[in-house]
Amino acid sequence: MPPSTDSKGDPSIVSRAAHHVARGLSLVAKASNAVGTLVVLGLVLTVDMDVIARGVFNAPFSGSFEVVQFSMVLIVFLQLPDVIRINRLTRSEGILANLAIRYPSVARTIARLIDAVSCVAMAAIAYAIFPEFLDTWETEQYFGTPGIFTAPVWPLKLVITFSAVVSAMIFATKVVAGKRRPEHMHLEESGA
Repeated sequence: MPPSTDSKGDPSIVSRAAHHVARGLSLVAKASNAVGTLVVLGLVLTVDMDVIARGVFNAPFSGSFEVVQFSMVLIVFLQLPDVIRINRLTRSEGILANLAIRYPSVARTIARLIDAVSCVAMAAIAYAIFPEFLDTWETEQYFGTPGIFTAPVWPLKLVITFSAVVSAMIFATKVVAGKRRPEHMHLEESGA
């Protein structure tokens, strides 16, 4: 379904609002992706440091295993909103692409339905993880091996909650705007 329009054919207030929200979410998703990229760099440096310490000094970096585990979760969830924003989430769109050739309105409706279900799923993840974040914050839970390396759990839960909320909002703007990249509506309307 194309975005709703008023009597003059201009996008409705709801579509324009979704467009503006999507632009703000786009900035948040890009920033989150950049932080995730820095975590990747930190992970590379950690692994390199561990390899050098093992080989040269015969003294491995204590906690490298825990840092890798921690970093992998951070990387995935920090980069998820931007992956969703640019439609690079792994999925098969072969059926939608073929359907769009003959029945474009049906394909758009199905795409919106997929985005709506995805929005609900991400909101459910945020809803489930947020209490865990609060619990790990209050109880000061740690993971790792005491005496060797420990790290607090709450940053992981916070990043997962943040990512799920932003991802749900991105999916919601796609549903409302009826566009796969709603922050680019102005480009599509101008023919750019």
